[in-house]
Amino acid sequence: MKTIKGLHQAYRDDIADLTTRRPVPGPRLEQVDPFLFLNHHGPQTYAPGNRGLPFGPHPHRGFETVTFILEGELMHSDSAGHDSIIRAGGVQWMTAGSGLVHAELSPPAFKRGGGPLEILQLWLNLPSRLKMTAPRYQGVQDEAIVKLATPDGLGTLHLVSGQYGGRKGPVESLTGVFMSWLVLRPGARFALDGLCGRNVFLYVVTGALALDGKMVPAFTLVELDVDGDGVAFAAPEGAVVLFGHAQPIGEPVVAHGPFVMNTREEINQAIRDYQAGKFEPNKVS
Repeated sequence: MKTIKGLHQAYRDDIADLTTRRPVPGPRLEQVDPFLFLNHHGPQTYAPGNRGLPFGPHPHRGFETVTFILEGELMHSDSAGHDSIIRAGGVQWMTAGSGLVHAELSPPAFKRGGGPLEILQLWLNLPSRLKMTAPRYQGVQDEAIVKLATPDGLGTLHLVSGQYGGRKGPVESLTGVFMSWLVLRPGARFALDGLCGRNVFLYVVTGALALDGKMVPAFTLVELDVDGDGVAFAAPEGAVVLFGHAQPIGEPVVAHGPFVMNTREEINQAIRDYQAGKFEPNKVS
């Protein structure tokens, strides 16, 4: 089994009135290749007549964003012409690729009526051969997410991409990333093998996990050794866990704000292209 290399508590980095925690990148962990970045927004409750989320139009190039809407709603629009409102339990998987501008905002009904909100946004790196791939977007509602009971019957795995239990997630990952989240009732146990050479992304959203002889509290990212073929953990009091795994890319990462490339010159080119309007064939409002 893979063993714990480090535990990384998320630090607070609120954005306006949006409660935000970030476990990676952090002072002791730059990435879990190819998992680059995680923002945990909420949980919190918005009052009626709120201003909603603050993520107006902004550019990206060179990676993918995967957004898990645990509570609330999220409205997406981008310069490649994609528009959607994804409700609680759904996922948005956006491939920025060669570049686009997108906005992630609260729908008008949420701003009028308010309500609970909790969102996870994960950034996935792309290898150099796919940095300039055509942008794409996959919005998946809760009812399309594959839900599978864990072997002990005490948990549910929400399968987004990859395969588990003979089923396939609704999102086709360009790089073979397995992505899911687990809802574990008290006493639940979970184990998965076949992970030799793959990096595991394991973040405790709520509750706590027992793993490798340690208790891992909420808002904590578990960094596991790449050695080992499997991972096993338990949730004595119950937990919600973001769980993924992927083959490391093993390439240089040069990040600058919303751009993630392999070299500084590629970053400079991304900035020039964005300033020249090349990311916006269809204007996002």
